[in-house]
Amino acid sequence: MQRATLYVLFIAVGAAAGWAYWNRYGCINGCAITGRWWTSTGYGAVLGYLVPGMILPTPRRTKTTE
Repeated sequence: MQRATLYVLFIAVGAAAGWAYWNRYGCINGCAITGRWWTSTGYGAVLGYLVPGMILPTPRRTKTTE
C-alpha cells in the first residue's frame, strides 16, 4: 500500500474516532477539545496524521554520486 494512502486512511480513522469520542463522551460547556464536534474531530485527525510517523519505517534514501 502506498505511504500516502496509509496517511489518508489514518487521518480518516482519527477524525472518525474524534467525532465518536465527542458524540459519546463530549461535554457541553467548559471543555476546550471535546466541547464542539469540529475541535474533537480536528484533534482526532491530527493524531491520526501523527501515528503513522511513529509506526511506519522511514523510507530509505538512495545514494547519489556526484
